[in-house]
Amino acid sequence: MEQHDDAFTPPDAQRARRLRTHEALLRITDRHARGEHRTRWADQRMPMPPADAVRTVADLAAGSVVPQEGEPAVDQDDLTAALTLVPWAREEFDQVEAGLLQMAKGRGMTWQEIAFGLGLGTSQAARQRHERLSRRAAPDA
Repeated sequence: MEQHDDAFTPPDAQRARRLRTHEALLRITDRHARGEHRTRWADQRMPMPPADAVRTVADLAAGSVVPQEGEPAVDQDDLTAALTLVPWAREEFDQVEAGLLQMAKGRGMTWQEIAFGLGLGTSQAARQRHERLSRRAAPDA
């Protein structure tokens, strides 16, 4: 069924979230990208990865990174944009961690060895973490 933007069509929350997430990434890249990220944005209109965008805003807002000459100060919209990107960045990192866990098991590491690497106290905690990440990464049924 075709979606119409009118008073009688319920809003599509997922679509609105995707649009807001995309706009958040474009905003942060346009306002705060540096170095390689700035070059890719200028040359190819390629935005920063979500985790880099979140980190950039956090570092600028905290004062641990000084804004470059002509770079706007972090404002409330930048903070909102960064917060909007946190779930996307977390999802990407969870996928990386799940992959590392699979590779570690595939190369013969024990759950105890994996737990040590993750800074967890027990092999059970490592297995449970793997299960949680696997469930999160699984497509919705």
